[in-house]
Amino acid sequence: MANESKSDSQERVVQIRRCACTIKGGRRFSFAAMVVLGNQKGTVGWGYGKANEVPSSVEKAVKDAGRHKINVTLDGTTIPHEVEGRFGAARVLLLPANPGTGIIAGASVRAVVESVGLKDILTKVRGSTNPINVVKATFNALEKLRTKEDVARLRGVEV
Repeated sequence: MANESKSDSQERVVQIRRCACTIKGGRRFSFAAMVVLGNQKGTVGWGYGKANEVPSSVEKAVKDAGRHKINVTLDGTTIPHEVEGRFGAARVLLLPANPGTGIIAGASVRAVVESVGLKDILTKVRGSTNPINVVKATFNALEKLRTKEDVARLRGVEV
């Protein structure tokens, strides 16, 4: 089953950070990678990995992304309703769009919504634009999505 999810999942590197540690002989560099992993059918995850080399950090981030997967409620090629996600000082607003609109989003939000499988969506990032916090705020917003049927079932009423 793990091989199946790996084969149909696409990984997108959102950011690679280089960190320098000063030692007696000069500087020692390490790398941190933020990766979004999705199957474009409503499942997406994010991962963060640190290592002494870039490929190793990306590999660790992909492994971590498998642990942070969520299932997203989709409404065709867009989302069912307007939603706002928050993480730290980053706020991400996601708005449903008409078919043919495309993905109107910055790089960090675009990586997440394309990995989910959305084709038509409007987005706006407010507050902090730190890519890591923006990705986490986007996930917070996607977790809040509900369909009419879900809300009716939770309230105990009929649609």
